[in-house]
Amino acid sequence: MSENVKKSASGGTAKMETTATGAGTSSLLTRRTALKGLAGLGAAGAGLGAMPGFVPYIQAQSSAPIKIGFQVHRTGIGAAYGRWYDRVTTAAATLINEQGGINGRPVEIVAEDDGTDPKRGAEVVEKLATQAGCDVAYGTLFSHVVMGSAPRAGELKIPYFVVSEGHHVASGALNRWTLQPGICDVKSQVSAMAPYITSTLGKKVTMVYPDYAFGHDHRDSLVPAIQAQGGEVIAQIAIPPTETSFTKYFPQIPRDTEVLYHVMVGPAVLTFVKEMGEFFGPSRPEIFGFIDSLEATDLTNPGLEYLDGTYFWEGMPRYAQEGGPQFDAFYREKVGCDANGASVSDPKDISTYAHMFGCWETMFVIKAGMEAAGYAGPSDRQKLIEAVEAMGEMPASEMHPQGAKIFNGKTHQVFGPQYISKVEGGKLVLQHTAPIEAGMYPDEVDYTTMSF
Repeated sequence: MSENVKKSASGGTAKMETTATGAGTSSLLTRRTALKGLAGLGAAGAGLGAMPGFVPYIQAQSSAPIKIGFQVHRTGIGAAYGRWYDRVTTAAATLINEQGGINGRPVEIVAEDDGTDPKRGAEVVEKLATQAGCDVAYGTLFSHVVMGSAPRAGELKIPYFVVSEGHHVASGALNRWTLQPGICDVKSQVSAMAPYITSTLGKKVTMVYPDYAFGHDHRDSLVPAIQAQGGEVIAQIAIPPTETSFTKYFPQIPRDTEVLYHVMVGPAVLTFVKEMGEFFGPSRPEIFGFIDSLEATDLTNPGLEYLDGTYFWEGMPRYAQEGGPQFDAFYREKVGCDANGASVSDPKDISTYAHMFGCWETMFVIKAGMEAAGYAGPSDRQKLIEAVEAMGEMPASEMHPQGAKIFNGKTHQVFGPQYISKVEGGKLVLQHTAPIEAGMYPDEVDYTTMSF
């Protein structure tokens, strides 16, 4: 196995990664071929487990690495996510290289910090595409950064794989070069949550959300979803994402609120939860939050006792559940997470478990797409997009540990299961799993009819 140095787009050397050549390829751009690629990944993983150290080799057309340009939130409001997105991306690349790379070529991650800033995000995409010579751009989380970056990716004609949740892709607001194949969007999540909220917690809902693109997706999706279940959103409270204290907002919550729905993000979320507890005391409504509010946060922190008995959406359950799927255990081991969703080397280093799986799954979608397309270089970028568009069902596997999925090639959006957990004794205990169908909605765009 050869050693390959992972470098940032600015030229700095990061850590060493082991890469290897191998893995077969096919040039057929069919749905069946793409799905075979995905299924083959799971089989390859099983084979590796049976034969330690074995790596399949073939003669590749080029020994040059496949360069995946990683647009990462190292700094800014998304830094906690960026840190774990980086760990998961590195783990996925390591496994892919252990399995022989992509089309017999090693994978190299070229990382560049976008500061969680839209303007800088567009600059990063250009840098990855033109200066670093990356084959694809990948990894963006925060919606406003995606919205600022995707148009530049379209202009540069570089595949742009986002791991964001935002409805921007499926809404048709972007371009054919932008896809979200590894994580569900907000509209799907909210649609799947609404029946549980109204049937279990209450029908009069007040929502508190951050006043930018991600929060607007929740605002725009929750109202019709709750109404469809016979409920009503009686108040919507928008809070600037830079806010550091929230006490002044809580008096705006109507007294007849039955469910308080919150989806705050950023470094002040701990303050938000503590101040919410101080405001309501023991006489609170039911509380349903998106775990975005407490990603990378230890639920045993002082002041969070108030959350006991409240509910959260999770993209993937942070705490290992009794009788949980075997793929979860495999994934935890590879990304270095313990049963509580913390780093195996530091129990206080809590992961962004509900989101970061999207990086793992997207990396393997890129691999499967490139192998289905017979990807050899930038001239095959269009073939790569078409190959991913042809993917349909994605079975649950080591490559898709969050659960089975369906990718909609027309909308460039994946759909999967959603999870609702309850805080009990400082842990999140799974209460309900919403099936894929609960989060599906009519197409709003057909990117396959758009030109490249």
